[in-house]
Amino acid sequence: MASDTLHLEDDRVAALHRLGVLDTPAEDRFDRVVRLARQLFGVSTAIVSLVDRQVVVHKAMVGFDEPVVPREESFCGTTVQEDRMLVVPDAAQDERFRDKPFVVGPDGLRFYAGQPLVAPGGYRVGTLCIADQQPRQFDADSASLLRDLAAWVEKELVIDSELERAAQVQAGLLPRSAPVVPGYEVAGACLPSRAVGGDFYDWSTTGSGLVLSLVDVMGKGAGAGIMAASIRAVLRGSAHGADVAQSLLYAGAILHSDLSGAGVFATAFHASLDAASGDVCYADAGHGLTVVVRSDGSDERLPATGLPLGVLDEEAREQRVVHLGPGDLLLTFSDGLLDLVDGTLAGLPPVVDAVRGAGSADAAVDAVLRLAAGAAERPDDITVVAVRRAG
Repeated sequence: MASDTLHLEDDRVAALHRLGVLDTPAEDRFDRVVRLARQLFGVSTAIVSLVDRQVVVHKAMVGFDEPVVPREESFCGTTVQEDRMLVVPDAAQDERFRDKPFVVGPDGLRFYAGQPLVAPGGYRVGTLCIADQQPRQFDADSASLLRDLAAWVEKELVIDSELERAAQVQAGLLPRSAPVVPGYEVAGACLPSRAVGGDFYDWSTTGSGLVLSLVDVMGKGAGAGIMAASIRAVLRGSAHGADVAQSLLYAGAILHSDLSGAGVFATAFHASLDAASGDVCYADAGHGLTVVVRSDGSDERLPATGLPLGVLDEEAREQRVVHLGPGDLLLTFSDGLLDLVDGTLAGLPPVVDAVRGAGSADAAVDAVLRLAAGAAERPDDITVVAVRRAG
């Protein structure tokens, strides 16, 4: 029987660690709920606690100043052993707690109410608790309110683990290595502003060279990430290959109802490189953030050739051609980079200046990432792809 209890405790602690929140900084979303709990119940202390094997970590607290306490000294260590709320009207009269360090003395805690926080799998990993120096009763309405607040905390804890998994899946959809195209270098990077973002880039080699895409779904977070994955799948599954205009038209037709129904749109740059000639055929769905930086230092912005995906169910898409000579660099990026300046095309020259003279596609991408790293905050996803013809 003791071995079964130990096994269950091992599983409980493992479930807590899978949430990935034990060692993270304080977060306002949890701080808000403890402030609200203290105000609603008129108590001196409110805490979101996470019960590890030997210690209790206070993820959020108000009216208390010890972030970590030994488990054996904590009310919460007892709370997670039961599948119901623990209410202690007067700890000084309760033989389980009257000798605890936080109870003894004239200013010790007397009242405690804690609702277990349940992680996926049904494991009790912590509590939302309130406490006060004065004994009190806790009626059914108050208990129901505390359970409601605890349910909100549970959802927030699960969101973290789900988003981490979603981020791993999304990262796995990005290209794992640069394509081999003789005479060219290709590089790319994606920096989501949150765990999951709405940007993606993709590429694949063809018999004549390369097809590449950069797509920016309006918005951030999981919803944008789902749409981005859908667009990627449709573009990859298109049988139109180097006919990039037809590929975008096909994607727009397939996804128009989904995009418009969700109230979002997506800009896209979709291009095909013919390695022998250096010609790049491209179709641009409302993106307009692609530049060619010539080996002589001049530059040319490639304008959008149509509306974003999801705006209208278009009947045709325009395709244009730009030529890459030896030493020329094609750079396409998402508008999150412009948001680091003022969100307009006034932010384009600093980007062009940063990559001018870059000796490789990797160097160009690194230069863009340094611009992003120098910003105080990153309000939107940033994605960049560079193609450079050998000089």
